[in-house]
Amino acid sequence: MSGEKGYNRFSVSQRIEHIALVLSFSTLGLTGLIQKYAAFGISDALIVFLGGIENVRIIHRVAAVMFLVESVYHLVVIGYKMFVLRLEASMLPGLKDVRDAIQALFYNIGLGKTRPKMGRYNFVEKAEYWAMLWGLMVMAVTGFMLWNPIATTRALPGQFVPAAKVAHGGEAVLAVLAIIIWHFYSVHLKKLNLSMLTGKLSREEMEEEHALELEAIEAGKIAERPAPAVLRKRMIWFSPVAAALSLLLVYGIYVFVTYEDTAITTIPPVEKPVEVFSTREPTPLPQLAPEATTEPGESVVGATPLSWNGEIGVLFEQRCGMCHGPAGGLNLTSLDGLLAGGESGPAVVSGDPEAGTIMISQTSGSHPGQFLPEELARVNEWVAAGLPEK
Repeated sequence: MSGEKGYNRFSVSQRIEHIALVLSFSTLGLTGLIQKYAAFGISDALIVFLGGIENVRIIHRVAAVMFLVESVYHLVVIGYKMFVLRLEASMLPGLKDVRDAIQALFYNIGLGKTRPKMGRYNFVEKAEYWAMLWGLMVMAVTGFMLWNPIATTRALPGQFVPAAKVAHGGEAVLAVLAIIIWHFYSVHLKKLNLSMLTGKLSREEMEEEHALELEAIEAGKIAERPAPAVLRKRMIWFSPVAAALSLLLVYGIYVFVTYEDTAITTIPPVEKPVEVFSTREPTPLPQLAPEATTEPGESVVGATPLSWNGEIGVLFEQRCGMCHGPAGGLNLTSLDGLLAGGESGPAVVSGDPEAGTIMISQTSGSHPGQFLPEELARVNEWVAAGLPEK
């Protein structure tokens, strides 16, 4: 168990599992955060580097599947250790972990004389482990809702989809910050721990982080591996249950991935990288030139040239735009809208001031957006001139 090179801590399979976890988690964090914060320059650059937003989404989803498959494997391993090897559930938290955390705090700030003696997994490692499991559940549920929004809205109100997006992104930020601030400090900065690479810990590291386990090892109190005959008997029961559960969970992942074709799959991929996100200023409403500004209700006759881009466009915007704008139906705020007219025909007819629906209604003198007499005269003059635009 021990020797010059240290005490065995993690098996080869555990180290490979940890590498897979690091790769899938890091990929999810990177590809997720650059989508969440797409307006930042570094996010835009990384999205372009990875081949565009479509590729980023594909990579993110592949990493998610990898994370879920690894979770199924981890569940089977836990079952093997507990039901076949009959090992202690050493990751379960208890009151001793609370006492260890308080004692460690007092020791670190100089109010305690000794650091706590901890078992195979200390309170920091247990907290990280259960936080990861909690994050897995949150990300899996919200990820399914985002991956399959149509199915989600069949069972839940539509507000759940944007709520899932907020929860998914918030949990991602929390998880990444926890790894950078907490895990990196505990494992890489406070004292470099290479046990996930070498599989071993030195005696000094065991005394500091896992003193109770060290005492049990040296006292010969570590549980022995069951006899081969016992293992075979237990595996007879465990193997079919584990296989059935694994197949069921893998099928669940398959359903997770293929449940529906969302709108993303209908968008043809672009050949060249495009700008991911860019803010745009709202299009300003037509305004008079500073020298031609008028008070509400005041005529603008003669303020600008007799053309649509000059005096006439402003007249129609002021008198007609409130009811007949670009939102739909008859649009009298653009020259094309005037010519297109509505269901009763064109609003104006070039060269004929007496034709056109708007001219007929204005001539009657009872229209809600009635031109002033001098304004109507200018509009008639404009129509007779052939509707000049400039």
